[in-house]
Amino acid sequence: MKIKSAKECKYDIVSLGEVMLRLDPGQGRIRTARHFDAFEGGGEYNVARGLRKCFGMRAAIVTALADNEIGRLIEDFMLTGGLDLKYVKWVKYDGIGRSVRNGINFTERGFGVRGAVGVSDRGNTAISQMKPEDIDWDALFVQGVRWLHTGGIFAALSESSAAVAKAAMKSAHKHGTIVSYDLNYRSSLWSGIGGVNRARKVNRDLAQYVDVMIGNEEDFTASLGLEVEGIDENLTELDTTGFKKMIERASSEFPNFQVIATTLRGVKSASRNDWGAIAWSNESGFAESKQRKDLEIWDRVGGGDSFASGLIYGLIEIGDLQSAVEYGAAHGALAMTTPGDTTMATLEEVKKLAGGGNARVIR
Repeated sequence: MKIKSAKECKYDIVSLGEVMLRLDPGQGRIRTARHFDAFEGGGEYNVARGLRKCFGMRAAIVTALADNEIGRLIEDFMLTGGLDLKYVKWVKYDGIGRSVRNGINFTERGFGVRGAVGVSDRGNTAISQMKPEDIDWDALFVQGVRWLHTGGIFAALSESSAAVAKAAMKSAHKHGTIVSYDLNYRSSLWSGIGGVNRARKVNRDLAQYVDVMIGNEEDFTASLGLEVEGIDENLTELDTTGFKKMIERASSEFPNFQVIATTLRGVKSASRNDWGAIAWSNESGFAESKQRKDLEIWDRVGGGDSFASGLIYGLIEIGDLQSAVEYGAAHGALAMTTPGDTTMATLEEVKKLAGGGNARVIR
């Protein structure tokens, strides 16, 4: 891929998507909680934040928030995350959220035989009402942006969201910016607007503007109609042969894909997963990360987003697909050892784990 140099760009990464307030009951359950820990999170945002906080890259977020106390709390989290907020669109709040509101995501992490649970409260949010013309995309990308990231969660928010994504992706390409897209299929988001058929129509349309396509086995099947052979319905065993066949088909159907990457998660329990990743490029062929059997999970939410940010860092800064997929898998593994959607890992920890390091004490 031809990636712009850092010196000719204002930003290394810009993400487009919703940022929600995450409320977490800790080790308990949503239905019985009496207090919650607060975080920020969002599938597209998490990638840019990871690239800023862990990998030290210059990052910005394009989103919209209702201008009230919840929106300002989310802003405070994003400022702590180090992102440039110049492209946050603030929408006047009506007092009760009748016309516009901010998204809230309740998340319990699960344990053992009890799986993780996410309950979104994000209808009629400010970002879901964004229109393509609300952002001057050419003015953004003409400053120099090395990479744009968005995904299927944002595209599912409303009828206009996919049009916003398309406008951003087309402008990015016009200005020489690489575009990545995480399919991130969520049945709860698509169920009220046409289900899996609508998801495929929207995502296959947007896929023609993507350079780097990211997802997992469910994402590629539900969002693009690309079946992965040889996996059981409970995802306890994942054979890379089926993924390689699926990736070959994807590259054939979408010749614009320069890199395709998928996480490999074998779910043994909520707190114990097999974890790895595989990637393909039209230059290097296939690359597979170390497979981490029985990885202990503290909070799985955001693991795929952290994989994406590690992969993107590797592609931008190292330029080697094998290193990129190792960085992605290592960063995802580390992110799942801490609470919240977003990474708490350091670049040194990622390098150590990607290189085969272990969890021996550092003192």
